[in-house]
Amino acid sequence: MLTCNDYRTYFFKFPGEMQERIAGIHTLGWEIRNSTDYDWDGRKRWETGKVIFQYTIKGEGEIIINDDKIRLKPGEAFFVNIPSNHRYYLPEDSDGWEFVHITLYGEEVRRNFEEITKSYGNILRMDEDTSPIQLIFNLYTKAVHNEIHDAYEVSSYAYTFLMELHRYLYKKKEEENNKEWPESITKAVYFIHRNFQEPISLDEIVEEAGISKYHFSRLFHETLHITPLNYVTKIRIEKSIELLRNNDVTIEEISRRVGYSNGNYFSKVFRSAIGVSPGKYRNSKSFIPFDQIIQDRIFLHE
Repeated sequence: MLTCNDYRTYFFKFPGEMQERIAGIHTLGWEIRNSTDYDWDGRKRWETGKVIFQYTIKGEGEIIINDDKIRLKPGEAFFVNIPSNHRYYLPEDSDGWEFVHITLYGEEVRRNFEEITKSYGNILRMDEDTSPIQLIFNLYTKAVHNEIHDAYEVSSYAYTFLMELHRYLYKKKEEENNKEWPESITKAVYFIHRNFQEPISLDEIVEEAGISKYHFSRLFHETLHITPLNYVTKIRIEKSIELLRNNDVTIEEISRRVGYSNGNYFSKVFRSAIGVSPGKYRNSKSFIPFDQIIQDRIFLHE
């Protein structure tokens, strides 16, 4: 728990061009404001080229962005650049405003700021336990205990914050878009997992889904970001990777167990997906084995 002496703002000044070229932290703070004297105009500040992320913990503040007035409540943050047409302040009817803030600069910061605000706007909503806010809390604790030592460390923290913010907002949007799979897609996925050991045609999957082939293919790709048959291939390859750990099972047998009648064809598909043949994957000591394939967009071709 912070005491009254712990609420402060830290200014970072380390030599190192990577901060301007990539990312740096200008200031980091945790504050409580109770006076309406707290009032910042983004067109009248000297810290040009900086971006500010400020997150409300308790109380309420207010920001005006391009003539739009927004009340800032706990769990809400603003993300703005300097200079720009914004003004944030403690409104007269607020009992106080507690917040954390981080001011960043650098070429990558400005590029990511444009991407984030274009996709999600200047007002962002997230809980305290989310990774971007926890990162700010952890950085603040490090600053309090004088545990931030050089420009390289500062630059890595600044860039990490941006990536965590990007990742959180992207995942949140994905979850909101896919809170629940359509029933037809759920049926199709269950069917694939139950029957990947057998030859599966698109028509069989569509029949299980119970909708038209065109509508199903489009809906499946929108939901899982992969085509139905590529999803079948993904499941088969992951299962084959599991079976390859058992040296007593031949590659020909593995191919049959995962739905391929021909070992040579299985090897071709495996190489296309993983980059090496099943035999080389099993015997090689030159790379780390894995259990599951994770990609943002998966294109596996049979």
